[in-house]
Amino acid sequence: MRWAACIEYDGTAYSGWQSQPHAPSVQDALEAALSRVADEPIRTVCSGRTDSGVHAQGQIVHFDTRAERRERSWLLGTNRWLADDIAPQWFVRVPETFHARFNAIARDYRYWILDRDAPSALWRSRIWHVHKQLDHEAMQTAAGALVGRHDFSAFRAAGCQAKSPVRDVHHLTVTRLGDWVRIDVRANAFLHHMVRNIAGTLAVVGRGEADPAWVAELLAHGDRREAGMTAPAGGLSLRRVHYPDDIQLPLPPLDDAGW
Repeated sequence: MRWAACIEYDGTAYSGWQSQPHAPSVQDALEAALSRVADEPIRTVCSGRTDSGVHAQGQIVHFDTRAERRERSWLLGTNRWLADDIAPQWFVRVPETFHARFNAIARDYRYWILDRDAPSALWRSRIWHVHKQLDHEAMQTAAGALVGRHDFSAFRAAGCQAKSPVRDVHHLTVTRLGDWVRIDVRANAFLHHMVRNIAGTLAVVGRGEADPAWVAELLAHGDRREAGMTAPAGGLSLRRVHYPDDIQLPLPPLDDAGW
């Protein structure tokens, strides 16, 4: 039988989602916990691999098992065997044809920037702290050029293994909340470091070091070397994964007033 689950995690202590031979990963920790509950080895497939230090509120996974367990038993049992920085939010039975990655049609990411002189002690692993106040309105103007179907070569990491640099960005918004700047982006899929490279590039505009039109030029040139820095991993989180209407999964327990 096949199960789907929603996983929330703080990625600070992990080398990323994917299993690594000599470093801790979210996947290894989750599979170890699931295997204890199932009393058999469990292997998971995720909706999208996150990098070292990146967080998630709505990572979706699926796994197959012969173990007969109730939804509540999976939830309580798995959380029992996990550290506090990884927390499954729900488990549901799904058809054998469900695939967490290949059935996904869009993904939501969020990036947080704190732009004040003083850093945050409480949220230090969840934000990118910059000392200069950013012009979020200029950043939003620049972000408009990235919405739609484009070649995002200027925003992909050098080691990106995607076969095509073309992605369809459904929306990209920059919002100020006091000292915090929030970047929300939804796309059908993402290139390696794409959101962090977008955040680093928009920050160049926010600091007044480039006009908003510069981002459209970067997109057209397709040269990663011309764009801004790769923003730190800690500011990024995978918020939600979208599936077709015929795949009904519970929503991740998001708090839109906060993180």
